[in-house]
Amino acid sequence: MAECVAIKADDLEGLLNFALQQQIDLTVVGPEVPLTMGIVDQFQEKGLKIFGPSGKAAEIEGSKTFAKNLMAKYGIPTAKYGAFTDAAEAKAFLEQVGLPCVVKADGLAAGKGVLICETQSEAEAAIDDILVDNKFGAAGSRVVVEEFLTGQEVSMLAFTDGETVVPMVSSQDHKRIWDGDKGLNTGGMGAYSPAPVYTEAVNAVVVPKVLEATVAAMKAEGRPFAGIFLYAGLMLTADGPKVLEFNARFGDPETQAVLPRLKSDLVEIFLAIIDGRLADMQIDWYPEAAVCVVLASGGYPESSDKGREITGLQQAVDTGAIVFHAGTKETDGKIVTNGGRVLGVSALGADIAQAIANAYKGVEQIKFENMQYRTDIGKKHFYRRNTAVATIYRFFAEKRPGFDIEAQGLLSTLQGYLHIAGLSGLRIFNRYDIAGLTEENCDAAGRLIFSEPQCDFFISGNVAGNYRSAHTICRRSVARSV
Repeated sequence: MAECVAIKADDLEGLLNFALQQQIDLTVVGPEVPLTMGIVDQFQEKGLKIFGPSGKAAEIEGSKTFAKNLMAKYGIPTAKYGAFTDAAEAKAFLEQVGLPCVVKADGLAAGKGVLICETQSEAEAAIDDILVDNKFGAAGSRVVVEEFLTGQEVSMLAFTDGETVVPMVSSQDHKRIWDGDKGLNTGGMGAYSPAPVYTEAVNAVVVPKVLEATVAAMKAEGRPFAGIFLYAGLMLTADGPKVLEFNARFGDPETQAVLPRLKSDLVEIFLAIIDGRLADMQIDWYPEAAVCVVLASGGYPESSDKGREITGLQQAVDTGAIVFHAGTKETDGKIVTNGGRVLGVSALGADIAQAIANAYKGVEQIKFENMQYRTDIGKKHFYRRNTAVATIYRFFAEKRPGFDIEAQGLLSTLQGYLHIAGLSGLRIFNRYDIAGLTEENCDAAGRLIFSEPQCDFFISGNVAGNYRSAHTICRRSVARSV
């Protein structure tokens, strides 16, 4: 059983002295702050074994400007961006990225320094919050303004010793505070693994063009990723996967959905990475799915309660769930909240549905005043799995000459009221989008039910994927069948 010691994560001297006094064999760093402060460098100078990036390597998370510049220099796919210290220049750049856009504090802001702005006024206000009003302190000394990427978001963690890169299993985070991806961005309100949108085809792009390329780029920059792992937040856009952000540590809450699936010994992996022999490791995973639900304090992410007694922790564990502590502390023999995201409740299941049920069974046992959590963690799995393979069949019906009375009447109206000279050949289409039928049945329905062969032309098209793709492709390419 581990013993909790009251040393703050940013007290590097206190942590170093404790490790030396207790002769700690291996230190694993979780939070980003001590990593960017150089805890790994200090421990290594004293001959202590520690798992995590050097201070120079951790800048890939510590500075969004550094990460974006690195990706731009080495051709790693990401969103169009600009980095600024002047608010007026940042606002002028909004014209180049368009709306909506994303405004980010450059430094570490506990997952709350990313603002999605729908309007010009929201974007300008976000820039002022960061650069003028200093809302995020030192983290807001510079602002990054970037284009808003659309698509499906996925997270990919990878082990690396600076040479070899071994991807972990995929996962998907839930950033917004409320169900249905509503409300403010947070550090993450839950996650599930695996993510169905992260296919073999996606993996074939991400591994060489993102993970391996980033490790090689950092090595070339004199900041080798030795003895750590890399976390990439990705958006699967119509133009392929693009990087949203990098973490230089285990991302939270994805880790709580990924590591329960790890079959191999994690400590042995850490040691192999530190010793530079990751290529010799065989890393295995359990086939079960996993879900993590985050329980947060009232008021989070803008503010948060503290000191609320937490009950039901053992009862949650008794259901088979794993309870990860985050914003908790012990006071007078009781476990109480300490603000922000308080607990992560994880569970395995034969599939995502069972993992969801098991995780929420654990959640139901835990109580503290003003507790808040999302009730839809993992449900994206079903929606995205279905839409990813859905085929929408689109077809049009157009009246043949002699039957196009409506088109001729509208033509006369447009000429009479709008006085459009030379307007001729007006065509009117009835459009149908159908999912759930086979291509053969849709074709028959279109020809015999939604159109009449003696009166109508039948025009068809289909596309696999989402509605927007169908709309674009079918509008561009249709084939007339007479």
